[in-house]
Amino acid sequence: MIQELKSSKSGNFFLLAGPCVIEGEQMAMDIAGHVSEIARRLDIPYVFKGSYRKANRSRVDSFTGIGDEKSLEILKKVRDTFGVSVVTDIHEAAEAEMAARYVDVLQIPAFLCRQTDLLVAAACTGKMVNIKKGQFLSAEAMEYAVQKVRDSGNDDVAITERGTTFGYQDLIVDYRGFPVMQQFAPVILDVTHSLQKPNQSCGVTGGLPHLIETMARCGIAAGADGLFMETHQNPSVAKSDGANMLPLDRIEGLLERLTELRYAVNRINGK
Repeated sequence: MIQELKSSKSGNFFLLAGPCVIEGEQMAMDIAGHVSEIARRLDIPYVFKGSYRKANRSRVDSFTGIGDEKSLEILKKVRDTFGVSVVTDIHEAAEAEMAARYVDVLQIPAFLCRQTDLLVAAACTGKMVNIKKGQFLSAEAMEYAVQKVRDSGNDDVAITERGTTFGYQDLIVDYRGFPVMQQFAPVILDVTHSLQKPNQSCGVTGGLPHLIETMARCGIAAGADGLFMETHQNPSVAKSDGANMLPLDRIEGLLERLTELRYAVNRINGK
């Protein structure tokens, strides 16, 4: 699947986008319908993103989901209704087979990217595996995470950059790592999680959403194969990661400008 996303005739980047977590059917359908229509118009290969459950929360009272089966059924409905592929996270090896019945891409969270059992279980489903680079790892170290998937008989794998820990409450993206990681697999830039302000004293992650376009432009200029971003109708009331999500009504203009930039970069590179 990753080669299909990369081989778009338009030469455009591909996009993984949607809410942080499935909060309900209508919100998911509205986001998927809006983004898929824009993506078709701009020739952007699109994968709808939505977590069926959030396992990594700062506090025990943080929202985790509306129920696994209910959320996975919503993801399947998005796929069937709009004809788009769907990606969701898994957290334990036992979840891989279950989630694979509903989605096209299994995503490995950054904190879990070294978990061999999880990577192998995801690989063995035959689905595309998107490995988020750990905030604590170098670009070079991702070779071994990718190799675990390939050694399990699955070459359909990508790496997502989502920032490297910088001090206790900040992240930075080192664009020097893109060509390094592209030796191992296609590289996606997570433009919203890269702008998180983690480990806040209040127990709720902060963010810098006003820099989403800056981050995305840098990723396209640096040669990212794809972009990942979370979006919501009203981030201020989102049940997870609202502090660094893009308002849904701003995604069209952003994708238009990023498409123009991608074509300019392609021309410079003789593509």
